[in-house]
Formats: sequence, structure tokens, C-alpha cells
Amino acid sequence: MGKRFHYGGQAVIEGVMMRGRNSTAVAVRRPNGEIALRRDPLATLFAGRIRDIPLLRGPIVLLETLVLGVRALFYSASVSLEEEEQTISTAMLWGIVILGFALALGLFVALPLLIVHYIDPYITSMVSNIVDGIIRLVVFLIYLKVLDLMPDIRRVWAYHGAEHKTINAYEAGEDLEVDRIRPYGTAHTRCGTGFILIVLVVAILAHAFLGRPPMWIRFLERLAILPVVGAVSYEFIKFSADHMKSRLVKIILIPGLALQAMTTREPDDSQLEVAISALKRVLADDAGSPAELAEETASVTGMAGGAEGLHL
Repeated sequence: MGKRFHYGGQAVIEGVMMRGRNSTAVAVRRPNGEIALRRDPLATLFAGRIRDIPLLRGPIVLLETLVLGVRALFYSASVSLEEEEQTISTAMLWGIVILGFALALGLFVALPLLIVHYIDPYITSMVSNIVDGIIRLVVFLIYLKVLDLMPDIRRVWAYHGAEHKTINAYEAGEDLEVDRIRPYGTAHTRCGTGFILIVLVVAILAHAFLGRPPMWIRFLERLAILPVVGAVSYEFIKFSADHMKSRLVKIILIPGLALQAMTTREPDDSQLEVAISALKRVLADDAGSPAELAEETASVTGMAGGAEGLHL
């Protein structure tokens, strides 16, 4: 028997992306209630043997998350706007992505270093780096709280909850039906929110021994060490997923699960249907029966209020 594969995905605009062994599927609710579904095969880099090499696979997964996430975001944006006669150019979408990266670097790297710069004369080198990490963690929590004030983001959080519920039900052996999935929780041990928390904690430990060079060098050091921090953090997440019966692992994961209360919301049935459509698509690909999946997903889509069909 082959090694168990851990399915997962992410929320996008009015939809959910799921990643399987061989492909990804993005299901998005159209303005008219239908579900649009796009399937893409995985590149060799993301599905080949290199992804099984410890430590090296962490940076690969981070790159994969970026590439697949941006592609899914672009698709969901185009689908959600198509019937409102609005358009958003690829250049504008890339501009938003680049602006997001710049904002992330400013908030989570430059700002903590700037704050620490003014208290450095009163603390030691190691304490300075630890305080920098703690400030970064606080900024992250404030950032999530501010995002939660936006109605559009709260809808994305609901799709995030739908993704988690669907994966939780699937891993428990449930049928992929709304009534069977609805009772499951919106938290999941492999959530990206929990992963970011682990990255922030590992970064505190890694940065503690980097000394106290000029601020611009400290900024570059944090960027350079990020792949290593991500690799170690990913190995922890993977170990945890394979040892969920361990009481110690369950205790360690409690903060990450609690943090997901800020990035998930209880989904409605129509949002669950979208997540089901995406997961069924990649499951069928992995089973080698995409035609059978199309029929199954169409029946799921028909249950949605106002849904009229499935568009591949």
C-alpha cells in the first residue's frame, strides 16, 4: 500500500482550490449561482520525487503554494467578475500581488527591525533578536484582526472553513455530501495559518543567534534564512500530520488550531458545495476517472440555491 497522501488547498475569491497528487482544481461560485471548475495538471517540480526529499521539499512547497495560489487567485477573480461586466487585467493582478509582497516585507520584516532599532541601546544582542521576533508575531495578529473587519475577507474566511470541513470529513472517511460534512470543525492541523505561526516561532529561534549588525544587513539576513526557516517548519508540520495520535503533538498544535479562529468562518451549504466540487475533481484525477467525477460534481452543484450546472 502506498504512503497516505494528505489532500489540502486554500480559499480564493468565492471559491476553493484543492491540490491532489497529480493536479489542482479550483471551484468558484459564479454570480449567477453556477460553479465554475478548472483543473490543471501539476508541474514535475511539484509532483516529482524531489518533493519527497526532507528539508529540500519545504522550499519547494513554499514555491508551489505561491505559484498555485496566485494562479487560483487570478482564475477566481476573473470568474467572480465575469457576469458583472467588470474586468481586471493580468497586469493589475500582478501589481496587486507585488504590492502584497512589498507590504508583507514592510510589516513583518522592516517594521519590527525599525522598532527594535530604537530599543537596541538598552538590550543585549540575543534579546534584541528575540524581541524582534515577538514584535513580528504581534504585528501578524494585528494584521489578521484588521483583515477580519473587511466583509469580503470574511467571505474568504468562510470558504477557508469550507475547505477545512471538507478535508476533515474526507480524512474521517465520510461521504462527500453537504449533510455529512456540515458537522465537522473549521480547524485543521495542516492549515497555512498554523504553518505561519510555526514559521514565526522557528524564526525567533533562528534569528536569536544572528548577532546585531546594521539594520539593512539584518533585513537581508532574514530574507536569506527564510527558505531554511520554511524548510524546518514544513518538516514539523509533516511530522505532526503523520503523528496526530501523539498527545505531545496535539498539545504543541493547540496554538495553531486556536489561531485559525481568526482565519476561518462557518460556511453555508453553498460554500461547502464549492469545496466538495474541487476535492472531488482532484480525487477523480488521482483515481484515473475524471469523466466519472464530472458527473458526480454536477449532481453536487445542482443542490445549490440558484445553481444550474457545472462548467469545466
